[in-house]
Amino acid sequence: MSELYIEELSADNIVAANTLTLKPGQEAFVAPVSHSISEAYVNQTTSWPRVVVLDGRVVGFIMANFDEDAPDELFRATIMRMNVDADFQRRGVGSFAVTAILDEAARRGFDKVTTIWEEGDLGPGDFFRSLGFVVTGETQYGETVGERVLNDHGTGSL
Repeated sequence: MSELYIEELSADNIVAANTLTLKPGQEAFVAPVSHSISEAYVNQTTSWPRVVVLDGRVVGFIMANFDEDAPDELFRATIMRMNVDADFQRRGVGSFAVTAILDEAARRGFDKVTTIWEEGDLGPGDFFRSLGFVVTGETQYGETVGERVLNDHGTGSL
């Protein structure tokens, strides 16, 4: 079986990241990668944009924010964006990407990771809950807030 790996977003892979496809109806729950790339550029010191690669092909995009001094605790160690190409969903790409963020958060000394999502049949709520995220509330806009406490061994591995 081929191995997935994480690569820093770069000039070599940005076009492939920007052309990831979604399944019909998912666009209501996922920001375009181009939006995420712009956000990462503006927040270069705290953003952690990465692509997930399989057999030399970009199959996913993830972006976390790591800012221990963020005034809002929601944004200290947070999964900000995640897109998995429609053809590669339900194959472990998303779980792999989340694990990479959890591990990076643990490496940086965080004890938990948060994420925010919109609920809905095609939304990511069930996915995040299956990875151990617990709903802890909602934002002022009605989005769900989930939190995953990192394990006692200092890693985020699932």
